[in-house]
Amino acid sequence: MALVLGSLLLLGLCGNSFSGGQPSSTDAPKVWNYELPATNYETQDSYTAGPIGILFELVHIFLYVVQPHDFPEDTLRKVIQKARESKIDYDKIIYYEAGIILCSVLGLLFIILMPLVGYFFCMCRCCNKCGGEMHQRQKENGLFLRKCFAISLLVICIIISIGIFCGFVANHQVRTRIKRSRKLADSNFKDLRTLLNETPEQIKYILAQYNTTKDKAFSDLNSINSVLGGGILDRLRPNIIPVLDEIKSMATAIKETKEALENMNSTLKSLHQQSTQLSSSLTSVKTSLRASLNDPLCSVHPSSETCNSIRLSLSQLNSNPELRQLPPVDAELDKVNNVLRTDLDGLVQQGYQSLNDIPDRVQSQTKTVIAGIKRVLNSIGSNIDNVTQHLPIQDILSEFSVYVNNTESYIHRNLPTLEEYDSYWWLGGLVICSLLTLIVIFYYLGLLCGVCGYDRHATPTTRGCVSNTGGVFLMVGVGLSFLFCWILMIIVVLTFVFGANVEKLICEPYTSKELFRVLDTPYLLNEDWEYYLSGKLFNKSEMKLTFQQVYSDCKKNRGTYGTLHLENSFDISDYLNINEHTASISSELESLKVNLNIFLLGAAGRKSLQDFAACGIDRMSYDTYLAQTGKSPAGVNLLSFAYDLEAKANSLPPGNLRNSLKRDAQTIKTIHQQRVLPIEQSLSTLYQSVKILQRTGNGLLERVNRILASLDFAQNFITNNISSVIIEETKKYRKTIIGYFEHYLQWIEFSISEKVASCKPVATALDTAVDVFLCSYIIDPLNLFWFGIGKATVFLLPALIFAVKLAKYYRRMDSEDVYDDVETIPMKNMENGNNGYHKDHLYGIHNPVMTSPSH
Repeated sequence: MALVLGSLLLLGLCGNSFSGGQPSSTDAPKVWNYELPATNYETQDSYTAGPIGILFELVHIFLYVVQPHDFPEDTLRKVIQKARESKIDYDKIIYYEAGIILCSVLGLLFIILMPLVGYFFCMCRCCNKCGGEMHQRQKENGLFLRKCFAISLLVICIIISIGIFCGFVANHQVRTRIKRSRKLADSNFKDLRTLLNETPEQIKYILAQYNTTKDKAFSDLNSINSVLGGGILDRLRPNIIPVLDEIKSMATAIKETKEALENMNSTLKSLHQQSTQLSSSLTSVKTSLRASLNDPLCSVHPSSETCNSIRLSLSQLNSNPELRQLPPVDAELDKVNNVLRTDLDGLVQQGYQSLNDIPDRVQSQTKTVIAGIKRVLNSIGSNIDNVTQHLPIQDILSEFSVYVNNTESYIHRNLPTLEEYDSYWWLGGLVICSLLTLIVIFYYLGLLCGVCGYDRHATPTTRGCVSNTGGVFLMVGVGLSFLFCWILMIIVVLTFVFGANVEKLICEPYTSKELFRVLDTPYLLNEDWEYYLSGKLFNKSEMKLTFQQVYSDCKKNRGTYGTLHLENSFDISDYLNINEHTASISSELESLKVNLNIFLLGAAGRKSLQDFAACGIDRMSYDTYLAQTGKSPAGVNLLSFAYDLEAKANSLPPGNLRNSLKRDAQTIKTIHQQRVLPIEQSLSTLYQSVKILQRTGNGLLERVNRILASLDFAQNFITNNISSVIIEETKKYRKTIIGYFEHYLQWIEFSISEKVASCKPVATALDTAVDVFLCSYIIDPLNLFWFGIGKATVFLLPALIFAVKLAKYYRRMDSEDVYDDVETIPMKNMENGNNGYHKDHLYGIHNPVMTSPSH
């Protein structure tokens, strides 16, 4: 097994953090979820080239132009299959490689021809040909040609410089990235060891969650009074509590009615007595007033008018006789007292208590069953422990740990060698780039000295030292180009063929996953196996287990068990049988029985309600009572009467009559204070009692009938539905308890299959080995190297041509054109080119004499 994982690592077919999820379950509590602890990894999933990525993209575009064909899946399959038969279809290979072959052929022609051309060029110049003669033939467009050659050479040198820059960058990138390889390898191996170390911890965590689940179930079992009993109570409460509340309200109304009737009865008796006393007191004061008015002074004017006025007002000093005629309420009070002989409020409290006792009754009736369920739950824990201890994941990881250690030791042993070879490569690349740099520097120096030292008034034989040095620099660059360009092209062709094929046949198809489709071809890697991985792992090649599926699952952070389909060797579903475990719990819960008997109100309670409805308070003449409470106890306001009498007495002359009338006025004030005010207080009390009774009696019969109907409905609901309510709530309770473990067992199966021993760090290590180390660290810089150096080498050819052409305009010549019949006038000579650029056709001279400056 470790060998298989190792092969996946090397092929690149098999993250940073993961957290366990859980399958959805309709039976599980919605608010209770499990989650595996997060594991953090160092190695990043993605790699970015940074600012130089645009250079790599240019290389990819060039490769696409050279090799535009799609990845040859079918051809590669046939090549692999026919390799076993020693028969290879080279035509299709050549067709696919046509662009690379063409470029390679052109490079070989360059390699072959450039030394030959250089050899003949050298021999030709030694024979004073090919520009070797130190004599410059004068032409009309010489100035234009010089500028064109100089500009063209400058542009080509800039292009060559860009290529050299790419070469330097690529050379530096290889060295820099190889140095990072050790750190990257250590990071990947650290992640792999984190995987190896975390897997047992994850399994322990899964086991620990069983205790959490069991504790939650135990909590619900211990709280069966509130969970199951509370559920039953909640189902009954909406149909029972409103009825009991109404009956309780009616019981309170009966008590209030009794108090109101008692207050009213005592008030009526008090009013009868007070009214009688008021009448007697008013009669006495009227008698006293009449006696006072018999005084002789009352016959003398003007006192007689005052006395007559007082005499006429005496008829107002009367009490309200209707107060003594209000009907009593003794009969109604007796009936209400008879109703209160039944403790209706106590009966209501018994109804409340019968509901509130449901949780305790449920707990007392289920003690034995709860104990049995707890024993079953304790036994399931040991079964789960046995399953997880026998998982093959730990054996696989143990083998893989050995393989990881061996691989790490191998890499650490060979990394120094790789770094040593990288030093050689870096040094060689530096020499190549420096050689090209030297050539282009000669060209730049030639241009700089030639342009700066050129004197347009100097003849070819009198050119200055700086100009001549520029021409020499250009010819040195030409010589170095012929000497080394073919060697550079050899390196370019070799790196191009290797780098381009690796990019097109490994890197690109690996990134697009087309390479996986080739490797997953049935009977390709082993002619006896339909699917190589399943044949290698389980010796069941017909089972579909592909490289692409394994890699994809690893990238998705899936566990090793589900990724490699280990259920074919150890099916956790068979060992972790959810139905078997939940069935044992369910069988215990099936014996959970609850019996409840609830009576809301007995016959005595119903009779008390009916008797109260018939007590007669709804038929009392409340208007009669209310009418009297609005009237004055006396025929006149005694206090106003007394003040008026006192004012009239003061109008009389001093004497017995005046004094007597004042005494009677004070007596009337006393009667008002002692008789009228208490009566008014009693009338206020009577008004309040009447209002209470009127409010209670209004629609009393209908209210009682409605309460009795609701009571009958609630009692019928209890009688007919309490059994079904208990059964439904018991099923719900059973479903909750089973749901905990069903959800937990599903989570175990899901976690072991999808999350435990996640192979994401393996996929990350594989990506590092192939995509990062091989393609990004080596092939990308290698391709950029041959792309830059190749471009610079190819442009050396036009550069040396323009350099040879341009050197004639900068170097000091040994001879120059001299004409015998030229005009001797200095200005004319200057106009016609006394500097050596004569226009031959103007003078008809076809064979000018060549001479040296000494002549």
